[in-house]
Amino acid sequence: MPPSTQNPQTTDTAAEPTAEQQPKRAVVLVSGGMDSATTAYEARDQGYELYFLHTSYGQRTESKEYDCAVELAEIVGAAEFLHIETDHLRQIGGSALTDDEIAVGEAALDSQEIPDTYVPFRNANLLSMAVSYAEANNCEAVFVGAHSEDFAGYPDCRPAFFEAFETMVEVGTKPETEISIEVPFVEATKTEIADRGVDLEVPFEHTWSCYRDAEPACGTCDSCAFRLQAFDQIGVRDPIEYAERPEYPSRKAE
Repeated sequence: MPPSTQNPQTTDTAAEPTAEQQPKRAVVLVSGGMDSATTAYEARDQGYELYFLHTSYGQRTESKEYDCAVELAEIVGAAEFLHIETDHLRQIGGSALTDDEIAVGEAALDSQEIPDTYVPFRNANLLSMAVSYAEANNCEAVFVGAHSEDFAGYPDCRPAFFEAFETMVEVGTKPETEISIEVPFVEATKTEIADRGVDLEVPFEHTWSCYRDAEPACGTCDSCAFRLQAFDQIGVRDPIEYAERPEYPSRKAE
């Protein structure tokens, strides 16, 4: 998928685009899920050339997520697709996503507790790789698909976390490097993401959200529940397969 590289020895510069003509570039952290897929389409809608970064870190459904990310890269026409395999988060453990001895709990959509699927400081790890990739490829932004229902339970999805990380990027990169951390849905709900994704014609059939299984989706973990609820609230049937399709009550507006 990466574009062909030009011979660095070429002397034909007549057709080289000016700085004003260069498309703006963005790295998108693409998990294979519906939030990051919608974020990728949002970045493309804003005129960015997309550089996909997908990581496998030992999560339960990593092969399914990888397949979805590859399919999405093909559909959206990503300029590059970088897949990084790292098992350090699995070795560290502490999460039901990476530790087989910790069961993925049943959906508890109104819980205020940090869920057992929280991977300790994962987003800092992933963003560090994304910023490295962005700086190496002269990208202007890193897009992340976190949203309000994420940061209600996951501390590394809070707006303050992304603001602080952007400050760290400013301090820790070359003086001429300018990379913004873009989280377009950070104040949005899952329902609003699903609605925006339908508007952008995101191929949700090629996304995966289940924390437990690699097909069919369980339908009863937190991630499945939020997803099913979101599609139900916009009146669209979720196109992926589920072992169960419970009806989850609509959430009260904040």
